[in-house]
Amino acid sequence: MLTLEGSLQAMHEAKKMLPDLTYCATAAAALTGADAAVVLTEWKEFRELDLTKAKGLMKGKTFIDLRNLFAPATVAATGLSYTSLGRPTV
Repeated sequence: MLTLEGSLQAMHEAKKMLPDLTYCATAAAALTGADAAVVLTEWKEFRELDLTKAKGLMKGKTFIDLRNLFAPATVAATGLSYTSLGRPTV
């Protein structure tokens, strides 16, 4: 289980390698005004993401899931354009 302390440590280490990115404390903060979302981790915060809320926060409708956390039909029902690995885009 990843704790807040663990996620802050991960962010601190990522900043060393990718200093030009904008880092956010929560998924909601990262999604707010985003043109697209790319899920790169299976952390609980992302596995349990409320997709309808995510769509409402985002400016764009592109949702890319590189961990296959969500069922394509479930994401498509929110109105997001969904791309995942090894499955058709919806």
